[in-house]
Amino acid sequence: MTKRIVGVSGSLSLQSKTQKLIETIADAVAHQTGARATVIPLLPLAPLLANARSREDTAPELKNALHAVETADLLVVGSPVYKGSYTGLFKYFFDFVDYTALQGHPVALTATGGGDRHALVVEHQLRPLFGFFGARTLPTSFFASDRDFVDGAIGDPGQRARLDQLIREARDVVGASQSAAA
Repeated sequence: MTKRIVGVSGSLSLQSKTQKLIETIADAVAHQTGARATVIPLLPLAPLLANARSREDTAPELKNALHAVETADLLVVGSPVYKGSYTGLFKYFFDFVDYTALQGHPVALTATGGGDRHALVVEHQLRPLFGFFGARTLPTSFFASDRDFVDGAIGDPGQRARLDQLIREARDVVGASQSAAA
């Protein structure tokens, strides 16, 4: 059975550095493992979230996105940083995820921001959020500031090395789960 990598972008823009970063990670891991990668941008789901009062009354597209997240073999999540945290859209989406569904599931954590002052958002905001779910966050996380991007890709060699480390960890998790299933 083909493993599934699901990326979730909490960006408030469809063309964003956050989305590009998540796609880069998910696609690299999929390429190296033979898994299938899908990235869910949350912005198109915002009107559906705004009208949802409970999980039961969510629209089919939102239910499908939640199901994809809850059943993924690897999550790659990311958000731009606003006011020292992830976007409200990102948080509201994860408010609808079943609190038991992510137990033990591997999650790669990423964030983007205007400057280095926001780099700890991954450790102080995202890691605790997924700790609540009992998810298994990968040891290496990745934060990129605007200056780290060159033509839509990570240009700094030190940052690229850290990103490659995260991709290796994600690959090993997906590869290990494929070996265990065989």
